[in-house]
Amino acid sequence: MSTTTSSIVVLSRRDVVLARVAAYFELSKPRIAALVLVVVAVAVYLGAAQPNVSIWIAALAGTALIAASASAMNQVFERRSDALMERTAERPLPSGRISPAEAVAFAAATAIAGTVCLAKLDSAMTALLGALTWFLYVAVYTPLKAKTSANTAIGAVAGAMPVFIGWAASGASFSLTGGPAAGGIRVAALFLIVYLWQFPHFMAIAWLYRRQYAAAGLKMLTVVEPTGSRAGAQAVLGALALVPISVLPLLGAPNLIVLAGAVSLAVAYLLAAAVFCWRRDETAARRLLQMSLVYLPGLMLLLVLSPVAQ
Repeated sequence: MSTTTSSIVVLSRRDVVLARVAAYFELSKPRIAALVLVVVAVAVYLGAAQPNVSIWIAALAGTALIAASASAMNQVFERRSDALMERTAERPLPSGRISPAEAVAFAAATAIAGTVCLAKLDSAMTALLGALTWFLYVAVYTPLKAKTSANTAIGAVAGAMPVFIGWAASGASFSLTGGPAAGGIRVAALFLIVYLWQFPHFMAIAWLYRRQYAAAGLKMLTVVEPTGSRAGAQAVLGALALVPISVLPLLGAPNLIVLAGAVSLAVAYLLAAAVFCWRRDETAARRLLQMSLVYLPGLMLLLVLSPVAQ
C-alpha cells in the first residue's frame, strides 16, 4: 500500500513540475519566437555565408531569450485585458498558473541571459540591438495597444528588429555602397520585408478577434474603424509594397527561378490581402492569415537558396 501511495505522490510531483515548465514555455510565446529565430538565422546566413558555430549559438540563443523576456513582460502588463478575451484567457497569468511576480522574475532572468549571449559576439551592437528590440516591444508597443491604433506600425518595427540582430551578429557590413548586393541595401530590404509582412498578418488577426479586442479595450484598427475598410487598405498596401521589395535582396546575383518564386509568393500574398479588403469576412481573413504564414517562411527559404547568399 505504501509503495502504491509513494508512486502516486512521485507521479503527482512530476506532473506538477511538467505543468510548471509548460506554463513558462507558453509564457515565452514559442510560436512567435520560432518565426523570429528563422528570421535571425537567415540574416546571419546572408550576412556571413559560413558563420562559425559560436555565432549561430550566441545569436539564436540570445535572441530566443530576449524574445521570451519581452513576451513575458508583455503578458504581465496585459494580464487583465488577456483575461477578458477568449483567445488569451487561458494564458499562464490570467489562468493563475504563474503569478505576476514569477513572470517578472522569469523576464528579468531571460533578458539578462539573452543580453549576455548577444554580448559574447564580436560586435557590441548586437547586444544593443537586442536591448532596443526588447524596449520597443515592452515599453512602447505594449502600452500603445490600449491608446492608439498606430500600435501596429510601432510593433512592426520591434518585430523586424531581429533582422538587424542577425546581421550584426554575422559581422556583415551595413554599407549602402556597392550596388544591389551591398550589405546595407540587403539588410534594409530584409528589414522592410519583415516589417511590411506584419501589416496584412496582423490586420487579419485584428479582424478575426475584433470583438474580443473591443471588449478588452485594445485600440486595434478594426476596433477604432469597425467596418474594416482601413484595415483592408493597410493589408493591401503592405502586401503591394512587398512585390518589388521581396526581390531586392536577390538582385546581386539573380536566379530567374528564385526571383520567380519570390514574386509569386508576394503576388499570392497581395491577392489574399485584396480579397480580404474586398470581402472583409472571417473566411477571407483566415485565408490571409494562412497566406502570411506561407509567404514569410517561403521567402526566407528562397533567400537561403539564392546564389547571393553563397
